[in-house]
Amino acid sequence: MKIAIINGPNLNLLGKREPEIYGSETFEHYLDGLKRKHPAVEFSYFQSNVEGELINELQRAGFSYTGIIFNPGGYTHTSVAIGDAIAGIKAPVIEVHISNVHAREEFRKISHISAKCRGTISGLGLKGYELALGFFL
Repeated sequence: MKIAIINGPNLNLLGKREPEIYGSETFEHYLDGLKRKHPAVEFSYFQSNVEGELINELQRAGFSYTGIIFNPGGYTHTSVAIGDAIAGIKAPVIEVHISNVHAREEFRKISHISAKCRGTISGLGLKGYELALGFFL
């Protein structure tokens, strides 16, 4: 089983950025633990702050991976193009948000991504990635 994990803008700052919202663990550290816990899964990991690079990675993984776990970050609320990219690929996508976007600012309640995804997990911290993986397993 091949699972792509794709993280959007500012998620390279996990462990440093607003730890009261996002926690103090880096994503790389979290991913190492996830790989140890699920050795039969072949993971790829990609992070970018650039919208077009995220679209390119979705398209690359979208025809050769079993599934995609995607945290679009702030692009959730602004990117019609990312939503269109998800609609155009074969692999199912689970959208993950570390924070509960519905408990934050009003603009975060709008998503151009969710309707194109198989499902959404929000507000459960980094555990949301493992829950998304559980869907594919």
